[in-house]
Amino acid sequence: MKNYRETDPEFVERFEHFAFEEVANEPGQQLDEITRHMAILATLLGCQGADAFRLELPHALDAGVTPVMVKEIVYQSVDYLGIGRVLPFLDITNEVLETRGVKLPLEGQATTTMADRLEKGAQAQADIFGPQMLEAWKAGHVNRWLAANCFGDYYTRTGLTLAQREMITFCFLAAQGGCEPQLTSHAKGNMNLGNDKAFLIRVVSQCLPYIGYPRSLNAIACINKASEG
Repeated sequence: MKNYRETDPEFVERFEHFAFEEVANEPGQQLDEITRHMAILATLLGCQGADAFRLELPHALDAGVTPVMVKEIVYQSVDYLGIGRVLPFLDITNEVLETRGVKLPLEGQATTTMADRLEKGAQAQADIFGPQMLEAWKAGHVNRWLAANCFGDYYTRTGLTLAQREMITFCFLAAQGGCEPQLTSHAKGNMNLGNDKAFLIRVVSQCLPYIGYPRSLNAIACINKASEG
């Protein structure tokens, strides 16, 4: 394990104070520990912070994020980041869980079949974004994939609530940057599920040390835009 307290003591002093004391305890910007660690894990996936993810995961597990919840965060990220970027995080997750004595595979969480994934995925889209989404999959093959694969294969799984799934999606998008139209849409989706503007700003605040100011400010701008619509 690298000891940055010895090689970079001044930097570590300021970063740890900011991330773990100042940000975590900022009045009005706090989250419960499970939500905070879920958001950080999703953010680290989004920004490709594999080394930081490896360090964060044990803290998240110790704070009450279950192995199932971690796996669901990693699985769902594939539709927003692609397997090319997610595979290293799946490996890290498996390594950390096995080191902690967790038996793999975990209990299955799927609720759809290959026959009904499109129908149930479209329903999940409608539950988040409105009834107009029931027919959106007919617009083209990518829209069909979005309904069947992204929502039918993943959003319908147990292990996380629909509101938690929208929250981590918001984190994936905010952290990778360049997805502001989708980020605004999912900010609105979060609000439709009860993750209101103040909550989303708290999420961004707690994740700021991991993605920096530009992407955090962009995310807040998207939240503000979504709240006006």
